[in-house]
Amino acid sequence: MENILIRPIQPGDNVAMANIIRRSLEEFGANKPGTVYYDESTDHLFELFQSTPRSAYFIAEKDGVLLGGAGIFPTEALPAGTCELVKMYLSPSARGMGLGRKMISRCLEEAVALGFTSVYLETMPELKKAVSVYEKFGFEYLTAPMGNSGHNGCDIWMLKKL
Repeated sequence: MENILIRPIQPGDNVAMANIIRRSLEEFGANKPGTVYYDESTDHLFELFQSTPRSAYFIAEKDGVLLGGAGIFPTEALPAGTCELVKMYLSPSARGMGLGRKMISRCLEEAVALGFTSVYLETMPELKKAVSVYEKFGFEYLTAPMGNSGHNGCDIWMLKKL
């Protein structure tokens, strides 16, 4: 993981990050309605996170090439003190080297810095590898979704106390 920079999203990252998100969902057969695949905001991540207080989105980059991203977001109708881990996607070339864990750690640190006490996430069985990483971080399974993410295509819900 040498020379990998993790930094806040910039306006010029929108197209590459939207491409990584959509190609990842296609790769795992998870490009279905009710997911970020069809969200218009997926094409405008910089603007979404810039305009939302207590949110943050981080990009992983190596030698000027965008490898993926992850963020935290105060999703509507979540309990007080809870944010959501969102849009955590890596390009195929960036997987298997611990970068996902590094991105999740950065997001959890930011959640604490912004005063959150819990982090929620939604995912799908198709993303098995990601689910196992979330388990290792101490995310626990829930029996129903929280908040109003608008992603009814996700059927795994998890929560971690910070």
